[in-house]
Amino acid sequence: MPIKPKSSAKSAGKSPGKSSKPEPRGLWGVAKRWLPLAVLVVGTAAFFLSGAYHYVTFDTLREHREALLGWVKDMGVLAGVILILGYALVVAFSLPLGILMTLTAGFLFGTVLGTVYVVIAATLGSIAVFLAARTALGDFLRKRAAGFFKRMEAGFKRNEFSYLLFLRLVPVFPFWLVNIVPAFLGVSLRNYVLATFIGVIPGSAVFAAVGNGLGAVFDQGKTPDLSIIFKPDILLPILGLALLSLAPVAYNRYRDRKGKRA
Repeated sequence: MPIKPKSSAKSAGKSPGKSSKPEPRGLWGVAKRWLPLAVLVVGTAAFFLSGAYHYVTFDTLREHREALLGWVKDMGVLAGVILILGYALVVAFSLPLGILMTLTAGFLFGTVLGTVYVVIAATLGSIAVFLAARTALGDFLRKRAAGFFKRMEAGFKRNEFSYLLFLRLVPVFPFWLVNIVPAFLGVSLRNYVLATFIGVIPGSAVFAAVGNGLGAVFDQGKTPDLSIIFKPDILLPILGLALLSLAPVAYNRYRDRKGKRA
């Protein structure tokens, strides 16, 4: 009786090191790629179309401040968790409520704890935007981009942590924009998270401190001074940190020029 030869990866037409599962394609593949970004876009549109933004104001905070303070006292740590989740959603949906939420955090939890909650929440929300944008558009844009974009990507990736930290520290660049652009430039998730976490601390601390004094501002019938971050005694130290974050970039360029001359 003839003996059948044993099947092998080679005889089966498969290389032993490669998976036999094909990459997801079709409707399911498209859904997996675009669904996260679509959810964020739909959520943002729903917020504005529903008119919900009319209720998230300083006046609402002023009118319900006693109830909110009582709620925080009763809920304890859970109140902080709820704030973090709510703030993270605000950032993920790119809603223009970041400053108001930071002031509220400072008002309800104080400067230090409010800053901690805001930094955690802002980082989590930014991660959601980054991953959604990278999944849907990152590879697509990089494959089709050329010229200036390619050079920009190469330069950014070489010092991605320093560049991203600089963008986070300077209070001029829109927060939502800084959340998205790194996804198109191939920034690693590790550097993105670390630079975001560190970079949002100064601004968050400033506005949380302003929020901590909202009680007195409300008693006077006024609104908080949101331009405080642009005052020289606050802005200059932050800009100093931003410039310091670019020190590795300057050193790398100096080393490259020195190497070319040698």
